Amino acid sequence: MPILTIDDRKVDVPPKTSILNAAKQLGIEIPHFCYHPMLTVVDACRMCLVEVKDAPKLVTSCSNPVKDDMVVFTSTPKVQEARKGVLELLLLNHPMDCPICDKAGECKLQDNYAKFSLHESRLRPEDDKVHKPKRVDLGPKIVLDVERCVTCTRCVRFCKEIAGKEEMGIFNRGDHSLVGTFEGKPLENNYQGNLTDICPVGALTAKDFRFKCRSWFLCKTDSICPGCSRGCNIEVHSSDRSIDKTRRRVYRLAPRENEDVNKIWLCDVGRYGYPFVDAFDRLTRPSVRMGEDISMADWDTALSMVSRELHNICEKYGPSAIGVIPSPQLSNEDLYVVKKLFREMMGITNIDFKLSGWNEGKADNLLLMADRNPNSRGAELLGLAGDKANAGEILDKAAKGEVRALYIIGGDITKFLGESKVRDSLAGAEFVVYQGSNFNYVCKFAHVILPSAAFAEKDGTFTNFEARVQKINRAILPMDESLPDWKITTRLSRVMGYPLPYEKAEDVFNEISREVTAFLGLSYKKLGNKGVKLAV
Repeated sequence: MPILTIDDRKVDVPPKTSILNAAKQLGIEIPHFCYHPMLTVVDACRMCLVEVKDAPKLVTSCSNPVKDDMVVFTSTPKVQEARKGVLELLLLNHPMDCPICDKAGECKLQDNYAKFSLHESRLRPEDDKVHKPKRVDLGPKIVLDVERCVTCTRCVRFCKEIAGKEEMGIFNRGDHSLVGTFEGKPLENNYQGNLTDICPVGALTAKDFRFKCRSWFLCKTDSICPGCSRGCNIEVHSSDRSIDKTRRRVYRLAPRENEDVNKIWLCDVGRYGYPFVDAFDRLTRPSVRMGEDISMADWDTALSMVSRELHNICEKYGPSAIGVIPSPQLSNEDLYVVKKLFREMMGITNIDFKLSGWNEGKADNLLLMADRNPNSRGAELLGLAGDKANAGEILDKAAKGEVRALYIIGGDITKFLGESKVRDSLAGAEFVVYQGSNFNYVCKFAHVILPSAAFAEKDGTFTNFEARVQKINRAILPMDESLPDWKITTRLSRVMGYPLPYEKAEDVFNEISREVTAFLGLSYKKLGNKGVKLAV
């Protein structure tokens, strides 16, 4: 491997490594705008210039590979002057709107100016800046401010190389260069949100985050996207301080690097699928039905009613008269406790999660999977596939009166079956429990509604389609009186006389790692922040 010296420090790196990445291994920061590790190298911004011994001029560190015995200097007066020159040209016509820019606090132009320049502008008051289009609508998700653009071409390369659609380009030349979409058409790819991630400045901003919260008010929590079975690694960005004074707590989801799962990208289906967490249809307190009316109740009252009715039906008709339909949106911990109580302790065999069309969503060739559930593989490995009947057959039995009680957990089955089939099935049951985070059509027929926490409000794990177990972490507290599903089922077990011992999600996972063959020996610590792929 080539051995070179950077700022008097030796480093050996693989052949063809760029000077910029070799310096990164030493912890030496070389500023840049256009370079991105997942995109082709274009050495357009000239911000990454360094001095190489015996070279006639400064070279771009992003595009020049290392050589054996190369000697590189990253902060000589010559390099510093070149960086200041680049920044001065970029800032010459750049709008001074940092106080209202959504990128403030995350802007590479701000950072690089503060670290490597701090020059005073030579622009005179009477000099006019070059003005360009502002607030350009690129479709339902993205807004473009061309005046803020530094022409790094990251967005152009991303659309062509990653999203697979050549939708953007650079038009005109010199200080009249404009970034935009071809023929002014809106963006159509399913990865538009990544443009705001890779844009080094505030030229491309997301409509759902625009003017909503300052970046320095956000708390960032590692988690897993619940949008499909890929299990993309994400950060949940949350805050209790908003500009618009809403009850919103989750402000955005951002991709988190995991080379084995999603690299550093996130599809728009997953990225923009979080509003349900703070939606006004959230279920926040238990409810019970008395006659035709349903009203709020405390947890003890609601769980006692569930316990009484399930015991009565079980004693009168046997455990085969009860059907349980958990959702693969639930975590491994949630599903395991469901199995523990209903199948192992109560002897119920009508338990299944697979509804018609559950894995038939629209997929793409990059990240988005047809199975729009984050934990279908986990449900299979934990044994939640039906022994006697699948979920659709359980509902059919309810419609015929063979299943007298239905316990539906975690998902809106109407999305798969339609209102007519759901209505027929639920109307045929004597007792219906819905346990979930948001109001849906099933709630209209439920005798008891138990409010559960959303994915951002609880700890746990998901198992993706490749059998990779990954950790989700609580970013915000459960809304009002809602509880994680595993905790609701644990509390129900104690009321029913089958007390389960779990006090936290980790207790459940530790038992899974002892009792379920595929998960043997795992722990939250071993999962880390990248997950562990099971040998199945």
